[in-house]
Amino acid sequence: MRRFFAVLGVIFLAYGWAQAQQEPCAVAGTNNDFLGIQTIRLWPGEAPQAVGKACEDMPTLTIFEPAHNLGNGSAVVILPGGSYLHLAANHEGRQVADWFTTRGFRAFVLSYRLASHGYILPVPLLDARRAVQTVRARARDYQIDPNRIVIIGFSAGGHLAALAGTQFVAGKPDSEDPIERVSSRPDYLVLGYPWIGALSASDSRYLERCKKEYAIDKCEALRTGYSPDLLVTKETPPTFLYHTFNDQSVPVEQGLRFYEALVKAGVPSEIHIFPNGPHGVGLGKGDAVLDQWPSLLESWLRAQGLLTADKPAAKP
Repeated sequence: MRRFFAVLGVIFLAYGWAQAQQEPCAVAGTNNDFLGIQTIRLWPGEAPQAVGKACEDMPTLTIFEPAHNLGNGSAVVILPGGSYLHLAANHEGRQVADWFTTRGFRAFVLSYRLASHGYILPVPLLDARRAVQTVRARARDYQIDPNRIVIIGFSAGGHLAALAGTQFVAGKPDSEDPIERVSSRPDYLVLGYPWIGALSASDSRYLERCKKEYAIDKCEALRTGYSPDLLVTKETPPTFLYHTFNDQSVPVEQGLRFYEALVKAGVPSEIHIFPNGPHGVGLGKGDAVLDQWPSLLESWLRAQGLLTADKPAAKP
């Protein structure tokens, strides 16, 4: 009998593990408060244009607290990449959040809706805008300055972050929803090997997926409507960008194209092109040269005043 229950217990454990493996997305309400982590839904009910009620239809923010008593009043919204098919939530999400929190930021990792689940633009952009608005509207709760919000994105997340920085909404002061009353414009923009040309004629991967789900004419319209390099204005936030010369997935020309648009618009910006490094390196992968980019970012953040404590904002 003992052996029977032992075997039964193993079966239940295996089943639970299998279920966990099938549930990769963030779930709002998960209690990780003892780790200084919590996950919230972006909308209290169904998200706009949701096609279902599963977790992949529920955009969320996972919030990471800064080290105890080290909060400086700055916030960062993190958009992992993954070709709009999945989220590289570990090395382009959690690890990046940990890097920022050790420097006094409160970090927010966005789980946005994906093309692999039937969501094409502008739906992911709605999620990114809402994420920035949520952080700004609840600035007092999160002990941050509403004017010290950074958005950082990698690869496809970099494309989405660039859209958030060029296609923001001003907010509706008379809205019944307090989140919608504030602007979705991030104050600073950081891009890691951004897939700026996701909708360009020379890189049709996103458009091909779009055409499988929607009318071709609608997908073609995405090119001009959601190409960040065509949307840069003087209102685009100050930007830090890095790329690698031999990136085989996203050509370095795409990052340079966005930077050129920033220069033409008079937006204060900084770009670093490293000679070696594959696509998707996150914070770095042991290359002596490429691994310097987080230090360069830290210097840039310090120059913006984001590492200096804003005592009124950071005060509980």
